[in-house]
Amino acid sequence: MITIGITGTLGAGKGTIVDFLVKEKGFVHYSVRAFLIQEIERRGMPVNRDSMTAVGNDLRAKHSPSWIVEQLYAQAQSSGKNCIIESIRTPGEVEALRNKPNFYLFAVDADPKVRYERVVLRGSETDHVDYATFLANEQREMDSEDPNKQNLGYCIAHADFRFDNGGTIAQLNDQVQQVLKGILHQRPSWDEYFMELANTVSKRATCDRGRSGCVIVKDRQLLVSGYVGSPSGLPHCDEVGHLFRKSIDEEGNITTHCVRTVHAEQNAICQAARRGIALDGATLYCRMTPCRTCAMLIINCGIKRVVCERKYHAGAESEALFAQAGVQLEFFHDEVEKYDNQ
Repeated sequence: MITIGITGTLGAGKGTIVDFLVKEKGFVHYSVRAFLIQEIERRGMPVNRDSMTAVGNDLRAKHSPSWIVEQLYAQAQSSGKNCIIESIRTPGEVEALRNKPNFYLFAVDADPKVRYERVVLRGSETDHVDYATFLANEQREMDSEDPNKQNLGYCIAHADFRFDNGGTIAQLNDQVQQVLKGILHQRPSWDEYFMELANTVSKRATCDRGRSGCVIVKDRQLLVSGYVGSPSGLPHCDEVGHLFRKSIDEEGNITTHCVRTVHAEQNAICQAARRGIALDGATLYCRMTPCRTCAMLIINCGIKRVVCERKYHAGAESEALFAQAGVQLEFFHDEVEKYDNQ
């Protein structure tokens, strides 16, 4: 599953690329523009370019520079399909999405006069302007030192792929098609690579209540690994069965936990300690949100980024701990998995 963000100048053809990816490639479409229009209407404001700029800047200032696109990204992930997020406009949005797995930023541009003719023909609620106003609107959004505000120049400069839409729709579609072929057949990203290693490590786990694995990485180098298993020299669950303990989860339900094993994250951190390997600034890859105990160990040993395949159904407390400690927590999927061995 991949997510494509689209940025570009006014009337350059962002919607044309969206149409091609949706109709021809089956992508699901999410739009910053549509998100803002919904908020503008909720506030009872006129739907125009000024309102979009003001409301977008206000939401980013109140929450974070990347807040809008992160809401859309969460929706995209929950769909489980290839997705597009249209109208990436700020440096904060670009930087936030850069850290997401399988994300690519497309930028599209064309001659200003050609673009103005297109927006006149399009005739949407934000396009009823003369040519001078069109240029002024664009210039206002091209550069800003405020990460909350539009900076199309930055977004375009930092795109993974750029398209010139000075020709026909077919020519633009051909450009996108060629890039898409390369993306869909591309080798795995670093996050995918290390997550696959963590999944391979999990095959050594010795408790069938949850065979999870973990790897810790720094500067794209594997430092240590760990998997679920009993302390060294003690019998494993696969050999003698589980050692259960009852507890009450966050929703008040009684659950049973196997307490015989050491979690994968704990084993990996122990391996680092035994070998004198410092973990400051490292990234940890694991199956799902670490438990509270693992989260506290991760924080104390200096790990600054945790990447999980999925969310743990009882992981809210750990998520809060990571947020307070400034540890970046990311998920490949927003799916919630129930797992009784944590």
